[in-house]
Amino acid sequence: MTGAVAPPGRLTRVAEGVYAYVQAPGGWCLNNAGLVVGADTSVLVDTAATESRARHLARQVGAVVGSGPDIVVNTHFHGDHVFGNGLFAPRATVVAHEGTRADMEEAGLGLRGLWPRVAWGDTRLVLPTLTFRTELTLRLGTTGPRAELLHLGPAHTATDVAVWVPGPDVLFAGDLLWSGVTPYVLMGSVEGSLRAVARMRALRPRVVVPGHGAVGGPELLDLTEEYLRWCRRIAEEGLSAGLSPLEAARRARPGPYADLVDPERLVGNLHRAYAELEGLPPGARIDVAGSFKEMCEFHGGLPECRA
Repeated sequence: MTGAVAPPGRLTRVAEGVYAYVQAPGGWCLNNAGLVVGADTSVLVDTAATESRARHLARQVGAVVGSGPDIVVNTHFHGDHVFGNGLFAPRATVVAHEGTRADMEEAGLGLRGLWPRVAWGDTRLVLPTLTFRTELTLRLGTTGPRAELLHLGPAHTATDVAVWVPGPDVLFAGDLLWSGVTPYVLMGSVEGSLRAVARMRALRPRVVVPGHGAVGGPELLDLTEEYLRWCRRIAEEGLSAGLSPLEAARRARPGPYADLVDPERLVGNLHRAYAELEGLPPGARIDVAGSFKEMCEFHGGLPECRA
C-alpha cells in the first residue's frame, strides 16, 4: 500500500555553486539529488522517481541555471535516481559507470511494478551515453569547480559512484550513505560498503549529501558504518544459531536504529550479510524478489512508498 504522498523536494545551497535537493523523509523512492554549477557547465547528480517529482526538480534547477544542467550523473541504476533522466536529456549528457548502464538496461522500469498505485507518470528509460570504469573528472569551466566521479562499489549496488567536489569539500554519496533512513545493501555488499565508507572518509568531506535523508557532515559516515557493523554481528550470531535472515531480524533488538525510516530493510541486509559470510562475492547476484517478499512479511505488508 502507499500512504500520503510526501511533499516535493527542496533545492538548497550547501556551498558556493553547490546545491542539494532533498526529498523528506527519504524513504522508498524519495531520493536526494544535487547540483554543481560552474562558469559555463553545470552537473546534476541523480534525478527522481516519478515524472512529477522530476519536473519539480527541473524547475528548481532551472531557477539556478536557466538552461538546465549540461550533464546528469547517475550514481547507480535504481529507478528513483534515474527515472527522471528523460526530462534533462538529450540536452544534458547522461553519465554513469558502465556497469550502471548495463543494470539500468536490464532493470528497465521494473521498480514501478512494486508500487503500482504510485503516480509514476511518463518515466521512459533513458540510458547514459557516456560511461567510465574507475574515475572521471568533470571540469566545469577554466576557473570553476570540478566534480570527481569515483567508482566505490560494490556497496549499495554492484557499481556505485560518489561525486566529490573538492574545494568546498562536498560529497554526494548517492546511496552509499544514509541519514535517518535504514541503509540498504542487498544488491551490493556489506564488506564493500564498509570499504566505500573508509574511502569516503579519507576525502575528509565537510558536507555530505546522502542518497536519502537530511544533509549532514562526516557523522553520516560513522552512522552508516555503525549500522552495517551491527548488521554483520546479527548475521554472524544468526548463522551460528541456525536462524534464517528473517528469523534473525525478528529477534534483533533495534536499539539506536529503532527510529530509522524503513526498518524492514534489515531483512534484505541480512540476506546479503549471510551470503557473504557463506562465501558469495561482493556484488554477486542474489534473490532480490525473495528477499523483498520477506521484507514485506517482516513489515506486515507492502512497505510504504510516498512518492
